[in-house]
Amino acid sequence: MSPGTRVESMTPRAWNTLLGPYKGSDLKRSLFQLLTTAPLFFLSWYLMYRSLEVSYLLTLALAFPTAGLIVRLFIFQHDCGHGAFFRSNRANHLVGAALGVLTLTPYTYWRRTHSIHHATSGDLDNREFGDIITATVKEYQAKTPMNRFWYRLYRNPLILFFIGPLFQFIVKHRLPLDLPLSWKKEWASVMGTNLSLAAILVAFHYTIGLKAFLLVHGPILILTVSWGVWLFYVQHQFDETYWRPHPEWDYHTAALMGSSYYALPKALQWFSGNIGLHHVHHLSSRIPNYRLQQCHDENPILHEAKILTLRESLRLFTLKLWDEEKQRLIGFRELEKAQP
Repeated sequence: MSPGTRVESMTPRAWNTLLGPYKGSDLKRSLFQLLTTAPLFFLSWYLMYRSLEVSYLLTLALAFPTAGLIVRLFIFQHDCGHGAFFRSNRANHLVGAALGVLTLTPYTYWRRTHSIHHATSGDLDNREFGDIITATVKEYQAKTPMNRFWYRLYRNPLILFFIGPLFQFIVKHRLPLDLPLSWKKEWASVMGTNLSLAAILVAFHYTIGLKAFLLVHGPILILTVSWGVWLFYVQHQFDETYWRPHPEWDYHTAALMGSSYYALPKALQWFSGNIGLHHVHHLSSRIPNYRLQQCHDENPILHEAKILTLRESLRLFTLKLWDEEKQRLIGFRELEKAQP
């Protein structure tokens, strides 16, 4: 039996039985994560501020672990959004909203759009809302020359991992014009986050000054959003990922075969809150970050997910299009070589 056949033979009930023991939060572990990571972030930020008196090179060096701590806090917000960090919905929403200010991500708005990503990941007929835009070969070939140019520009690494993320978190999260007006709670989340950020900027203006604030937080922001989008990218954009038309699409197969296991060094795995075990997370978003590794290790069927090392992942930025005939992602060069 091939790995794909074995996965597809699993029923939803079988998956629930397999994953059920790992679902649900452990209050002590969640609080320990939160009450150690958040103070470390504030301490690291303060050290960056004080380092301005010594050398800006030192400030930039400290920006790397500080940015990593925000990424880790975002994973806690992410778990809150899935109802996995606390058993109490109220606690999840309060902590998630507070962390959303630090991560520049309106909690309720992000939670709803992210749930759409989980519900449609790998579905060719339901793409792009909350995802990285990915065209099929046929769709790309049918585009006008100008639209091909814009698609190539969008998939350029400079846009995809640097300029785009900055626009997404600084601008779009402040005014998401693609958000339906009927989503009142989501709009309230956006406005509440914006007001909180405005209050923070005013506070810094009257204390350390906006120049010092930007010198410290600017590098943190650039590193955080770039790393975050890179993590999101490699979790689904790899050669043998899973995309199917909706009639052929299966939620659990898409979760396991269309999500990678990003096997990072232990330090980076800690900073990224185990989100590299993305196949487990997509199979059950109610499993908190601190149980993902255990769930993977104890269930051999989960080992069929694509494993990516840090070194292997660095070539994935060359993938641009989904080839429906070859059932894999390819780059522009491969497409051009195949053309007569």
